[in-house]
Amino acid sequence: MDSVIRGVIVYFFLLLIFRISGKRTLSEATVFDFVLLLIISETTQQALLADDYSITNGFLLITTLLIVDVGMSLFKQRFTAVEKILDGVPLIIIDNGKMLKERMKKSRVNESDIMESARELQGLENLDQIKYAILEKDGKITIIPKENK
Repeated sequence: MDSVIRGVIVYFFLLLIFRISGKRTLSEATVFDFVLLLIISETTQQALLADDYSITNGFLLITTLLIVDVGMSLFKQRFTAVEKILDGVPLIIIDNGKMLKERMKKSRVNESDIMESARELQGLENLDQIKYAILEKDGKITIIPKENK
């Protein structure tokens, strides 16, 4: 039973930490982000297993984490307010070519991130060509270009 409780606690702790760290953290991982993720996984493993390194305990922990994850997805599906809190909502960061600096600062997105998405997704060259830039829940930036007149 101790392993199940540890699994649930670690699940919610990681959920909280990754929610606080923001959308952009995992969407475009750098080499350092990858190394940090490996360190986190190793630390999490030690916290979960304590002194019990048996296969049975490993299976129990994997099952616990998956059950909690499925349960959370069902809970979020039933209560959309909880989903908005845990997963966030899409956020407009450029409105008719104007950068919304407070939102960008809060989300830790800069102009170069937006322009990279604009070039990659739409072939746009400057901010004046962007009608909306939206930071999606998964950290990707969606670009809606202005219509050519």
